[in-house]
Amino acid sequence: MAVESPGEPAGWELRDRVLRPAGRPLVMGVLNVTPDSFSDGGLHATVEAAVAHAARLLADGADILDVGGESTRPGADRVDAETEIARVVPVVRAVAAADPKAVLSVDTSKAAVAGAAIEAGAAIVNDVTGLTGDPDMPAVCRDADVGVCVMHMRGTPRTMQDRPRYEDVVAEVADYLRRRVQVLVEFGIPAGRICVDPGVGFGKTTAHNLAILREVAAFRRIGRPVLIGHSRKRFLGELTGRPTDERLAATVGVACAVAAQGAEVLRVHDVREVVDALTTFAATSAR
Repeated sequence: MAVESPGEPAGWELRDRVLRPAGRPLVMGVLNVTPDSFSDGGLHATVEAAVAHAARLLADGADILDVGGESTRPGADRVDAETEIARVVPVVRAVAAADPKAVLSVDTSKAAVAGAAIEAGAAIVNDVTGLTGDPDMPAVCRDADVGVCVMHMRGTPRTMQDRPRYEDVVAEVADYLRRRVQVLVEFGIPAGRICVDPGVGFGKTTAHNLAILREVAAFRRIGRPVLIGHSRKRFLGELTGRPTDERLAATVGVACAVAAQGAEVLRVHDVREVVDALTTFAATSAR
């Protein structure tokens, strides 16, 4: 199931295609349709605004669009499935209709939301709970043959930053992700459809996040594509002293650092700038 050496970048198998990095990591553009996300809450809360932003992200070079209808910022409250479906599904359906080639991901931990978004055109389920938050989620993903992203989070968005502690954050997170992949493969989800995400900022301090970002190889040894979602996050503000809307340079810096270590997917808000940075970084790196 898993290989024990990073090797070449792993492909991510979806129902009708394989996503594979070619010269740079795949870039997943963030499309939040929430009123309260930490960085862009409320900016794309109407279908029209969301579809327009999706078109911009794709034009800027996004390989995947990740549509989310529930904030997972620290301290965020849960929303019910009906509200989340009402936010997400019209956007997924409209974007899929406008650009049938677009690869759409739904950022949710609810099986009902995932199922509705898949029916509307989503090809990936990106679940911050690692497909543990809803007992029906693994079956929905298996039966629909979609790609899945399994993330590590300690606690819930409401509690995850309450003094998180680890003996060895890299080893513990990598072991969790390895075990989740094994469980899901045994359940019937092919390994090739699984991506892993160490969950930067989800139940981690700045020191924990930096340890994870310095050791991407530990997660690549699981043998599945590694997704890093660091864009604009609080630890970048702690490092630089910059507010959320001034963390672009910090986001780009980390993107290049983890790309150099072989990360296969980067989830970011500022797609154009990150794509340009990754492209020029790859072109000028020693071979």
